[in-house]
Amino acid sequence: MNGSVRTAEAMVQVLDEEGIVVAPDLEPHLPVEFLWRAFEGMLTVRVIDERMLMLQRQGRIAFYGAATGQEAAIVGSGLALEPQDWVFPALREVGVALLRGYSLQDLAHQLFGTRDDILKGRQMPCHYSDRRVRHVSWSSCVGNQVPQAVGVALAARYVGDPVVVMAYLGDGATSEGDFHVAMNFAAVFRAPVVFFCQNNHWAISVPVTRQTASKTIAIKAVAYGMEGVRVDGNDLLAVYQVTRRAVEKARTGGGPTFIEAFTYRMGAHSTSDDPSRYRDPEEVERWRSRDPIERFRRYLIWKGLWDADREQALVQRIRDDLMAAIQKAESTPPPPVESLFEDVYATPPRHLREQQMAFEAYLREKARWLDP
Repeated sequence: MNGSVRTAEAMVQVLDEEGIVVAPDLEPHLPVEFLWRAFEGMLTVRVIDERMLMLQRQGRIAFYGAATGQEAAIVGSGLALEPQDWVFPALREVGVALLRGYSLQDLAHQLFGTRDDILKGRQMPCHYSDRRVRHVSWSSCVGNQVPQAVGVALAARYVGDPVVVMAYLGDGATSEGDFHVAMNFAAVFRAPVVFFCQNNHWAISVPVTRQTASKTIAIKAVAYGMEGVRVDGNDLLAVYQVTRRAVEKARTGGGPTFIEAFTYRMGAHSTSDDPSRYRDPEEVERWRSRDPIERFRRYLIWKGLWDADREQALVQRIRDDLMAAIQKAESTPPPPVESLFEDVYATPPRHLREQQMAFEAYLREKARWLDP
């Protein structure tokens, strides 16, 4: 148990803030193209954030939650998963979905709520999900997804499906009852689940110091009889190593792991938030110097793998692809209002059919008013 306490208190780190390897025994020695895929994943999240914040301020989409500053935690953990694994995200894991095959076009249709949205325009913007890539929709009710992830993990084990379930949450979710239920249940029944907590220091306007009196968040795992690991969330290599180990441990029957990724939310909680009202700008600037993308770029430079032209071309391609997806989504009409009655019952009951017929009659009458 003392060893568990140490791993939950110490910070796992591979790269220092200059991108230099400080723990050679932990460096994963990944293929060059894998490293560039990781770099592309982080750049993609940053480009999406910049564009979507602009679109929301222009009134073209209704809501967005950026992940700026947390890209290494998102991409590093996402890369540790296999295609058959399931993801139960929180607000900022679009980068994980994209790594798994969710497309920029699907994302654009979801944010605009178009006819071609695979969710049929029925979910809030930024609440994307896609069964094809085993990415479940998150809920605005904080922490709901955590016990659900444990349930899916246990169900998979019962039917002999060798999957691991990744449950993402923020530091604020650790103050919810759902967190306790999920952690206790997962530990007792040794569910093949990994809890990945992005401790970005702020649960909207509440600092992490008001969330817990524990020395770290990871140390909470010890009380449940579960391994807890604290990792530098701005160090992509450390995040990947820690998460990969936890995923393989879960897959081979070793039970759950709780990971605390120590990172920082550079921007607002969402487009509905003004962090300048509760956060010291000097704190933000201190963390800006720890930018995870810049740290990883320095690592590539240190390894002799960085190419300025390749990065420039990569960013331009991401911007072009995103712009094309946005233009297509904006030119796509919304779902037909008649679809309101679909997918409620396998066989619609009489009262629902009557409501649908009445609504369709109203639409026909309205059309005659507008075009006599």
